[in-house]
Amino acid sequence: MIYLQLFWEFFKVGLFTVGGGLASLPFLYDISDKFGWYTHAQLADMIAISESTPGPIGINMATYVGFTSAGIIGSVLATLGFIIPSIIIVSIVSGFLKKFSENKFVKGAFYGLRAVSVALICAALVSVVKISLINIPLFQETGAVLDLISIPGIILAAACYFILKKWNPHPVFVLGGSAVVGILLGFVGLI
Repeated sequence: MIYLQLFWEFFKVGLFTVGGGLASLPFLYDISDKFGWYTHAQLADMIAISESTPGPIGINMATYVGFTSAGIIGSVLATLGFIIPSIIIVSIVSGFLKKFSENKFVKGAFYGLRAVSVALICAALVSVVKISLINIPLFQETGAVLDLISIPGIILAAACYFILKKWNPHPVFVLGGSAVVGILLGFVGLI
């Protein structure tokens, strides 16, 4: 049964995700809440792994979720579920798009789709910030305002931003360096 659920859920994600893999994150959070196949914290880890591995993030996420939920068969079915809607839609639309690309309704639809893509990506950003930089459970436990924010996480995010702006290294080096720093912080007990 889980195989059919994985395929169907990722088929819906692939069908309604417009704007790239990050726009699929609100759907993935919903799947987490609905089925419990993974936690929001595990999803944040999946995002990091998907961003650091080759290939589109949405497909990587589907493969990763499918594998962690139901092994190799689950990863294949979740990935197929994610990509099949795109194949169908592109096949249909490509025949019509050239003919209707100057149509005001088509232009309006694409304008609206760009806006919703930005909104979905912003929603994903807020979710990742909440998981990575804010520690609501610790704050609720202690009531201390300083426990609300993850100071090491904010310092690491600011350092990565500064490094990216100043030297523009390849993202692989930034991801790898951040992973090493995270491991070291974990050993020291800061995270």
